[in-house]
Amino acid sequence: MTTGVRRRMGVEERRQQLIGVALELFSHRSPDDVSIDEIAAAAGISRPLVYHYFPGKLSLYEAALRRAADDLAERFVEPREGPLGARLLRVMGRFLDFVDEHGPGFSALMRGGPAVSAGGALARETASATNALIDSVRQAAYDQILAHLGVTDPPARLELVVRSWISLAESTALIWLDGRRIPRAELELQLVHDFAALAAVSAAYDEEMAALLRGILVTEPADGPFTELLDRLFALVPQASADLR
Repeated sequence: MTTGVRRRMGVEERRQQLIGVALELFSHRSPDDVSIDEIAAAAGISRPLVYHYFPGKLSLYEAALRRAADDLAERFVEPREGPLGARLLRVMGRFLDFVDEHGPGFSALMRGGPAVSAGGALARETASATNALIDSVRQAAYDQILAHLGVTDPPARLELVVRSWISLAESTALIWLDGRRIPRAELELQLVHDFAALAAVSAAYDEEMAALLRGILVTEPADGPFTELLDRLFALVPQASADLR
């Protein structure tokens, strides 16, 4: 990412440019392997000028992580209109857009930063900050899902379902990055189905969860993702399908 001809920028504009350049480099390689010289060259400025805006690579890396975390958290923001299944499907589409765009960076973020190795001082120093950032992303996602469900004081089983689903989405994305062997559109739909499956299992044990699930399904259209999941499950057991319908 080279800017070509240099031009004068304001302080904040230059800081944001450097963060963007660093994020691009850190998204594809370990931060320990990216030098200030590379960042300066990619930004089209001198090494001393990088240090004018950031005291070192650590502070620039943390700023890049904050931008990535904010971006990822925003992927879970969705207007609270229409069936829940369709909303979650759009959220998963944007979530996997981020994963696709920032593969190595997403892996580093979710795994607590770059791998700690001999001489990896940057990794050790940033582990705590990275963990705090990803926890904030998880909390933002959790709050968004509860808002879509219209719940302000979640019972224990609902909290377990939502937090488990967020963790499942993270781990699924990390596994998928290793080869991308499942088509993305199928993975997005599967993750939405995973949410319904977790809620259904919980509903089998708890009437409050059962009532919540019934409220979700009653607004689900015939072509919605939750209806598709039911149809697929019924197709697995034709006789049971006939009995249940």
